[in-house]
Amino acid sequence: DAVVIQHEYGLYGGPDGSDVVRLMRQVTVPMVVVLHTVLPHPTGHQRHVLNTIIARADQVVVMTQNAQQTLTRTNTVGETPVVVIPHGATNVADVSPNPTSERPVILTWGLLSPGKGIEWMIDALVALRDISPPPRYIVAGRTHPKVQARQGESYRELLVERARERGVSDLVEFEDVYRDSASLRRLILSADVVVLPYDSFDQATSGVLVDALVADRPVVATAFPHAVEALGNGSGLIVNQRDSEALSAAVRWMLTHPEKARVMAGSARSNGPDFSWPAVARSYLEVIGRLVAARELA
Repeated sequence: DAVVIQHEYGLYGGPDGSDVVRLMRQVTVPMVVVLHTVLPHPTGHQRHVLNTIIARADQVVVMTQNAQQTLTRTNTVGETPVVVIPHGATNVADVSPNPTSERPVILTWGLLSPGKGIEWMIDALVALRDISPPPRYIVAGRTHPKVQARQGESYRELLVERARERGVSDLVEFEDVYRDSASLRRLILSADVVVLPYDSFDQATSGVLVDALVADRPVVATAFPHAVEALGNGSGLIVNQRDSEALSAAVRWMLTHPEKARVMAGSARSNGPDFSWPAVARSYLEVIGRLVAARELA
């Protein structure tokens, strides 16, 4: 037997999720800790919590090479082995896309919260109105429950007002729903370009990015670490954070060069890791198998 612990600072109780340490003290079988967030400049307490977690783990898993390098650079891991296993994604081959839209579809999806950068893509739409026919920008996803508990729908309302002020309300569609897996995959397949306009400079892992790559969707993303690693070989377009002009130019290129955009999107899977869940599961089973065998021999 083994235990796999998914670590995110806001996932567990206590300051910076420190309550997970109490859980780990009760575990007597090998422990694998999966780090979803690896900060290049953690606070002193965040560093303490992470160091304690890693010291108790038998194996650490990160999802990108960048995250592994950050752990090494910040001298966080000590003697605990670290392996890279990519974030998994569901194959879209078994679903059909939504009916084709007469207008090109720009898509951003995921739980809505400040920092997602949606406002910059709304600003970028002003310069894209001249495309014929004009694009639809679909923002799909519920507000993050923790954000909703603290702030209600203030961020969504800010975005709606921003679209009105910029004169692009007719180009933006907010879908405040939770889609099941099949419905989400159909939506992804209907997109002409997926945009990840995140404000963060530190985001180590993005499941949305992986889902877009597996679906062979052209991607425009800001320069957060996972995007730079996944798209930096020419598999997508990367722009600076909070730069609506750069977003507009990149999205325009994708929409006006559809064949080149499709080739670019296809190269992401051929040049990158296997993101399929069966491949990811095999990697975890190999890691766990080694740990269990080593414990039995000890």
